[in-house]
Amino acid sequence: MSHPVDVHVGRKLKQIRTIRRLSQTDVARELSLSFQQIQKYEIGSNRIAASRLYELSRILDVPTSYFFEGLDASEEAEKGRDPSMEIVTALAAIRDDTIKSRIVTFIEDVSGVTVARQG
Repeated sequence: MSHPVDVHVGRKLKQIRTIRRLSQTDVARELSLSFQQIQKYEIGSNRIAASRLYELSRILDVPTSYFFEGLDASEEAEKGRDPSMEIVTALAAIRDDTIKSRIVTFIEDVSGVTVARQG
């Protein structure tokens, strides 16, 4: 059985990978791994070593602390659906970059948090 922290870190990995519009294969290639290994990280069945977490933070352009944000709140999400992932999934499905950017700006304004953008 996966440890709740490993599951949380894996979800955060999937969340930022999706936001960055990268596939599991893209991330795996950067780490010289298989996409299956990234899948295992994302579901929490394999733990991510500290050195690998550091590499992921550089590839995905987030601080390593990003992977632990909301850890206490994730226990509540375990009991039901995770609204954060629903937002990320819906946002990733939007193909119009102008609309997507406007939505992200709105979310940033409401939350008071600015998301680092690639590109």
